[in-house]
Amino acid sequence: MASATAEWLTPPTRTELIENLVSGVDRYNPSNVGILEDYLYHQIRSEEYDCLANLAILKLYQFNPDLFNPDVVVNILLKALTAEPFPDFNLCMSLLDDRPPTSSTDEPDPLPTLLPMLTNLYDLLHQCRFPAFWAFYKSEQLESLRENYTIECVGFEDAIREVAARAVKATFTRIGLERLGTYVDLSGPEVDAWVAKQGWVVDGGVVGIPPNPDNQIESVVIRENVKLPQLAKVIAHSAQTK
Repeated sequence: MASATAEWLTPPTRTELIENLVSGVDRYNPSNVGILEDYLYHQIRSEEYDCLANLAILKLYQFNPDLFNPDVVVNILLKALTAEPFPDFNLCMSLLDDRPPTSSTDEPDPLPTLLPMLTNLYDLLHQCRFPAFWAFYKSEQLESLRENYTIECVGFEDAIREVAARAVKATFTRIGLERLGTYVDLSGPEVDAWVAKQGWVVDGGVVGIPPNPDNQIESVVIRENVKLPQLAKVIAHSAQTK
């Protein structure tokens, strides 16, 4: 967990330029928002992820509402979904101030429509309701999200499957292959290949999850020494009076 936190704070793919922008006072310089937005789209295309850099964009939007780009916000939230169970999505949401929709007839603001849907997707992931997540994600209601955003986000669905994998590894020692397939929206040879990629073994339609600190039940014996000084005094006094 410590290594995961360290990577979250300083991803190995972060360049020196972005490190200076994220860690220094320049993170509040509005002239740097274009550099950070370009870096976000690099993350979208390359399957990389840098939460702190994306939070810096949202902070700049807070201070400079004229720079606000709703498409950038949607992409930031999509990347944050893939970080569950880290609190990235909620951190991003906390930086989105209430504001009127962008008034443009040519490019209508997508946020009023998409934000509740993204929040619903996050809730389903956070509650580990993976079959419901996939059903909602692939519904007609989210067609615009898929066609305009997630299609550009390379590896998005695979990253969500890794979210499910983290939950399975922390919860199960054995799980049915068919049930696991509903968690990752795969079946047949595809789910077999995915399980093999995870390094898990299938035996008779049941997937074995290797032991790890989260899925092992260990008995813990707790001993408490309770001192009762007042009771000790009463017992000693009673013994003296006899």
